[in-house]
Amino acid sequence: MQWYVVASLLTVLTSSQGILTTLSQSNGGYKYDYATVPFLAEVYKLIVSCVLLWRECQRSPPPKMTTEWRSVRLFPIPSVIYLIHNNVQFATLTYVDTSTYQIMGNLKIVTTGILFRLFLKRKLSNLQWMAIVLLAIGTTTSQVKGCGEASCESLFSSPIQGYMLGILSACLSALAGVYTEFLMKKNSDSLYWQNIQLYTFGAIFNMAKLVLDDFRSGFEKGPWWQRLFNGYTITTWMVVLNLGSTGLLVSWLMKYADNIVKVYSTSMAMLLTMVLSVFLFNFKPTLQAKYFGPNLASLNRLVSGKKLNAPWFFLGWVVGRVDPLASAATGGARPQPPPTKHEMFPTICGQQRCN
Repeated sequence: MQWYVVASLLTVLTSSQGILTTLSQSNGGYKYDYATVPFLAEVYKLIVSCVLLWRECQRSPPPKMTTEWRSVRLFPIPSVIYLIHNNVQFATLTYVDTSTYQIMGNLKIVTTGILFRLFLKRKLSNLQWMAIVLLAIGTTTSQVKGCGEASCESLFSSPIQGYMLGILSACLSALAGVYTEFLMKKNSDSLYWQNIQLYTFGAIFNMAKLVLDDFRSGFEKGPWWQRLFNGYTITTWMVVLNLGSTGLLVSWLMKYADNIVKVYSTSMAMLLTMVLSVFLFNFKPTLQAKYFGPNLASLNRLVSGKKLNAPWFFLGWVVGRVDPLASAATGGARPQPPPTKHEMFPTICGQQRCN
């Protein structure tokens, strides 16, 4: 399978993640325990990886599987990082709005480049570093609210805890991604065997988180396994499947491509949502958007060092005609869940009124 096929699938799933999570809310909150979502996603990924490894073992020659403890002991580390990151996402969104969260999330573009250089010893050219910084600035600029004559509330007016958690989330995302790529590429083991190790520890640590929450609450709502599916709807299950499938695609990119491709795949998810906004919501273009779309496609080419296929450039060109604020309003502009439904559809500053 070609890297751009997997990257495109990752873009589609990531762009729908925020929308699905928001639709799973009720009255601005979660009726289900959101800590169970990462746990069930880990179980789903573990089951899929076991099935795929079993199929791989039926072939000849059998896949390589390292079982030495000094190799296995490295896999709990990204599981712990991802566990913290998944829960920090939800905590952050209780303090900040979607636009602010997306802007802070763009820090992972730069931090990934730095960690890519420090941990994996991959040298990026000066041009690629410039492209990384420009992309972070460009995505941030595209989401800053423009103000007309009406008074506008400051974008950065959330509690300091929200900003600290948002920055922490971006750094954890970059660290987990780079470390996972290191694990995936350190030997020639089967991808599915490596996934099983990752997701086994991931499920264990997420289950430990649920048990810890029970003790903290004094088992007020009963043990976690009795309320595991409480409040779950079809949409909630779609969130679980989306999160799990995204993780499987990311692991493939870590093994056979690199972390930079993964970062820009999720960045392209924002562009895809913007394109859909034109047809679904009939939003008008803004000045920032006219330059942001094609520039991101070009910067993607510079940083990844890979040739982008025509559909990716077409996506960047079309995005130049879309309102990025409108995209942020749909919730799909970012891969993390937005806080409330009414924040999904804010009015656009300068078009109707300023929020």
